[in-house]
Amino acid sequence: MKHFFMQNLICAAGLRLGLRLGGAESVPLDRPVLTGLNPRWMRILFQQLRKWSEFIKFSHTVFALPFALASMAVAARDHRGWPGWRIFLLILAAMVCARTCAMSFNRIADREFDRANPRTASRHLPAGRVTLGGAWALCLLSAAGLVAASYWINPVCFYLSPVALIFVCFYSLTKRFTDFTHVFLGLALALAPIGAWLAVKGNFQLFPADHGWQTLQYSAVLPLLLAGAVVFWLIGFDIIYALQDHEFDRAQGLHSLVVRWGVKNALAASFLSHMIMWGALVAFGFLAGFRLAYWVGLVFILGCLLMEHWLARRRSLNWINDAFFRLNAVISIVFLIVALVEVVFPFLRFKR
Repeated sequence: MKHFFMQNLICAAGLRLGLRLGGAESVPLDRPVLTGLNPRWMRILFQQLRKWSEFIKFSHTVFALPFALASMAVAARDHRGWPGWRIFLLILAAMVCARTCAMSFNRIADREFDRANPRTASRHLPAGRVTLGGAWALCLLSAAGLVAASYWINPVCFYLSPVALIFVCFYSLTKRFTDFTHVFLGLALALAPIGAWLAVKGNFQLFPADHGWQTLQYSAVLPLLLAGAVVFWLIGFDIIYALQDHEFDRAQGLHSLVVRWGVKNALAASFLSHMIMWGALVAFGFLAGFRLAYWVGLVFILGCLLMEHWLARRRSLNWINDAFFRLNAVISIVFLIVALVEVVFPFLRFKR
C-alpha cells in the first residue's frame, strides 16, 4: 500500500509538471490525480502526450530511423542483424532523444517566423499551446537523454554525443545566412546510420582485417554510403518542402535554394539529388552483397522518387505535403524492410 501511494504521488507530481510546462491550467496539490487510474486524468495525460508529440512532429521520425536500423542490422549481420535488446533499445532512445532535441530547438528558433507565416501560425509555440519554458525544458531534457543513452552504449558514442547535438541543432539557424540550408539538414540526419554503426561496432574500420574477401561487407564504407544517401535524399525533399514558403522566405530575407535559384531550377536540383541518393543506395547494395529482395525494393524506391517529383511539379500545397511525408515515409520503410530481409534471411537470396 505504501509503495502504491508513493507511485501515485510521483505520477501526480510528474503530470502536474507536464501540464504546467505545456501551458495547461494549474492543478491543486490536494486533488486526487491517478488514484485507481482515474479516466479523466488518464485522458488529460494522453492529451498532453499527443500535444507534445505533435509539437515535435514525432511521426516524422520514420525518415531517419529506418536508415539507422538498417545500418544497425548490417553492422550486426554476423548475428542475423540483431545486436541484442540492450543496444537496440539504446539506439532507439538515442535516436528519439536526438530528434526531439533538434525539433524542439527548431521550433524555438523559428517561433517568430512561424508566427508571421500564415501556414505555420497555428503551430504550438506561436498559438500559445506550448510555453517557451516548456519547449526549452523538452529540448534540454532530450539532449541530456541522448548523452545518457550514448554513455551506456560505448565510450566512442558518448564522446561524440556533444558533436551530434551541435550538428542536429545548428541546422535550424542556417536559413538565416546560407542558401544551402538543405545540405545542413541532410548532414544532421545522416548522423543516424553512422551513429547506429558505431553503437554496434564501437569502431569505424574501413578495411577490417578478419573477413577475407568479404571485407567490404563489414566495412564502415557501408554506413558512409548510407549517410551520403540520406544527405542527398534530405536535400531533395527539403527543397520540395520549401516550395510552400517560397514567397514568405523571400519577403523575410530567409535563405533556401528555392529562393536563390527559383522554383524550376530548384526542382531540377532536387531531382538530381534524389538520383544521386538512389545511386548511393545501389552502391550500398553491391558492397553489402545484397541480391534479389534488395534490388526489387530499389526499383520500387525509384518509382516513389519519380512519383514524388511528378506530384511536386503540380505546386499544390496538398500535393507537396503528400510528396514530403507519405512517399518519403514509404521510401525509408521499404528500404529498411528489404535490407532486413537480406541480412536476417540470407538463405532466401537467389545466387548467380
